[in-house]
Amino acid sequence: MNIPTASYRIQFRNGMTFDRAADLVPYLQRLGISHLYASPLFAATAESTHGYDVTDVNQLEPSLGGREGFLRLVNALKQAGLGLIIDIVPNHMAASLENPWWRDVIENGEHSRYARHFDIDWSRPLTLPFLGDSFASLVANGEITVEAHPQTGKPVFAYHTSYYPLAADSWQGRKDEVLAMTDKTAIARLHQCQPYRLMCWREAPRDLSYRRFFEITGLVGVRVEDPAVFDDTHRLILELVHSGAVDGLRVDHVDGLADPKAYLERLRREAGPDCYITVEKILAEGERLPADWPVSGTTGYEFVASLSAVLVDGENIDRLRRAYDQAVGQPVDMAAELRAAKLLMADKNFEGEFTRLVNIALSIAQTDTLKLDEGLVRSALRELLVAFPVYRTYGTGQGLTPADLSLLQKVATGVSVGDNPPAPAALDFIVRIITGDVSAAARQAAATFCRRCQQLTGPLMAKSVEDTLFFRQHAALALNEVGAEPLPQSFSPAQFHRDMQTRLERQPAGLSTTSTHDTKRGEDARARLYTLSEAPDHWAASVARWRQINHDHIRLLDDGPAPEPAVEWMLYQALAGVWPTTLQPGDAQGLSALAERFAAYVEKALREAKLRTNWGDGNQDYEHAVIDYARHLLSPADPAFLQDFCTTLQPFIRAGLLNSLTQTIIKLTAPGVPDIYQGSETFDLSLADPDNRREPDFAALAGLLDEPLPPGAATEQHWLLGQVKQQAIARLLAVRQQWPALFAEGDYLPLTVSGEQAQNLLAFARVKGDECLIVIVPRVVYRLLEGSLADQYILRWVEAEIVLPSPLAHRRYRDILSGESLVVTDRVDLASVAGGVARVLRSAAADIGPK
Repeated sequence: MNIPTASYRIQFRNGMTFDRAADLVPYLQRLGISHLYASPLFAATAESTHGYDVTDVNQLEPSLGGREGFLRLVNALKQAGLGLIIDIVPNHMAASLENPWWRDVIENGEHSRYARHFDIDWSRPLTLPFLGDSFASLVANGEITVEAHPQTGKPVFAYHTSYYPLAADSWQGRKDEVLAMTDKTAIARLHQCQPYRLMCWREAPRDLSYRRFFEITGLVGVRVEDPAVFDDTHRLILELVHSGAVDGLRVDHVDGLADPKAYLERLRREAGPDCYITVEKILAEGERLPADWPVSGTTGYEFVASLSAVLVDGENIDRLRRAYDQAVGQPVDMAAELRAAKLLMADKNFEGEFTRLVNIALSIAQTDTLKLDEGLVRSALRELLVAFPVYRTYGTGQGLTPADLSLLQKVATGVSVGDNPPAPAALDFIVRIITGDVSAAARQAAATFCRRCQQLTGPLMAKSVEDTLFFRQHAALALNEVGAEPLPQSFSPAQFHRDMQTRLERQPAGLSTTSTHDTKRGEDARARLYTLSEAPDHWAASVARWRQINHDHIRLLDDGPAPEPAVEWMLYQALAGVWPTTLQPGDAQGLSALAERFAAYVEKALREAKLRTNWGDGNQDYEHAVIDYARHLLSPADPAFLQDFCTTLQPFIRAGLLNSLTQTIIKLTAPGVPDIYQGSETFDLSLADPDNRREPDFAALAGLLDEPLPPGAATEQHWLLGQVKQQAIARLLAVRQQWPALFAEGDYLPLTVSGEQAQNLLAFARVKGDECLIVIVPRVVYRLLEGSLADQYILRWVEAEIVLPSPLAHRRYRDILSGESLVVTDRVDLASVAGGVARVLRSAAADIGPK
């Protein structure tokens, strides 16, 4: 298999085309990248900014350059010795009239060739929830009319710029009559003759006839479990793999599929053994990627969570949480908050999906002549879903795996003795459905229930945690990340070492990421915010001072102050993360640019929290008040706050820069394939999407790389521009290319640090045969910083040393970052070799023995 040594993710669209990407190949080659990792490249809706709303999976997006432009990019990559990984989207397509398959289904209903390509309940008309009001109201207002389609001339329902085709048997033979139709009752009767029902978008959460992607009604589930559908949706993908144009596939939202294992097994057979395949899969704490999936690993969200064990001050994080509790006026019960978020999703946002499961369960009860109250069944199912600790199980028609069966029984037992126990008979009934313990007559319905339940638990978990709870609770924003645990936990280097040893064992070729197009903030913003855990009292006092400075800009609304204390805390912390390293309070232009990005983030954060406003029912007064407050924070008219904030932030910025370097070095040397998100080779101080999908200044990035830093010559400006980080990446990726086996297969050895500052270092080694690498990086150094970032002795190590096991001892090493050569015995004395803030020591066979 062609395992990458390092990938580089590029977001296509929004101006990034195949030809523009081809122009970047020389830069990627110099940086040390082995594979360009592309966002979805297939034809998508005209307004798409991301490509996940695919309209034609067998056509490369014309606006990107089409087939010819794609081949030019592939040729440029091949000539430079680089490969290509593409992002594929098997779970869903765009529920859009631009999608010819979907449009055919709208027109022909169950008789369409593509009727079973999509996950549609054909026991009733297809629901199309894309109207601003009910069909009847819009017809009455004249907003829906019957017209001839501008291109085809066929009769359609016209709604603004959308044209919904009419079934042929509802108008053929009387086209002129239908086109002349103005009677509203007749239009309603015509609507009843269609295989679909146009409806208001507000009805979608409780009345939808097709499986959607999460809460997005514009994305319809695809039934790739059907062999014919797999063939139709993977024709071009497999052609590109077989032709050698594509070397790897990233499978989007694998947990949305009916049977991920069966899908991946077929994909592996069709793509061949050499194709590098990873899956977007979020692993909960303690969860492992199924060992029988034929993939190299995940796309790396769990790696972000592992890094927090290194960079969070485990001894002080609780003080930061208590400071937050004090600021908001009451202790936060995260378990209760998590339950509330999950209940919201089950009862409202996924009401339709949940009710469908209840109805299937009741039909099974009727088949098996069981008398169960609907309310009790609903309650039992709700409690089971709310208590589920992972994204999903992987049961099939043959039942649950032993591991999943054990998990289900454990969860059910916990629910039965919890604070909200459902009726035992109802809970037992739900468990028996999931395990297939029903009559032969009910087994098909039970299989459907199990499949749909598994396809619901993932979206319910994601929307509850990532897109609700993490926008409600703000004690430590750096921990509110995709793949992170929602409940408080401990942090220690020992946990990180355990994670890496497990990673080497289970997915040594999985992607190791620190920023993606979906992370809640960029890796360097997160690295900076980790440092708040090192100075919780200082941070809390600063927030209290800033709240007082800006107190006059809080508005008192009928439903409370805007912003409220919890949101104030969030605003100051989010602003601390996104603040550019070189921004000064007097830079009006820089402040204005930041204010636009920050205001957009604040609007999203408030709506995702779903407390005083949300996406469906916006509270405009509240939103405007909070956004105005946020804008005021960045107004030159508030110089006192800006100066105070910028000055207070400086030590956090400096400690954050070291954190950024540490997490980068770890990513490039620990088990896994390092993935670099576009622009994060210097700084990614972005907020949640769409902010994190902005195109970086590639010309500036290339210019920085063209100015190599002599060892030990980094100035303050080199740190602040991210050049130190970029140069470290280039040097380490060169070693990964020279020693691929060491990084792909080498042992991971935790190293013990002793001495007064032992807690401020993380050390480990990678060893394979006579090749070895020792990594020594700083952690939790906020209190140890002295002098300028340009000072090579910025960190003063006192009595810190690392004892080396025999495979590492008595060698000559070269520091990859500084170029310095040194000889070690059976230990490394940091006080005597601390010529830099981090060490990556390389040694090979020729360096063994006395020197």
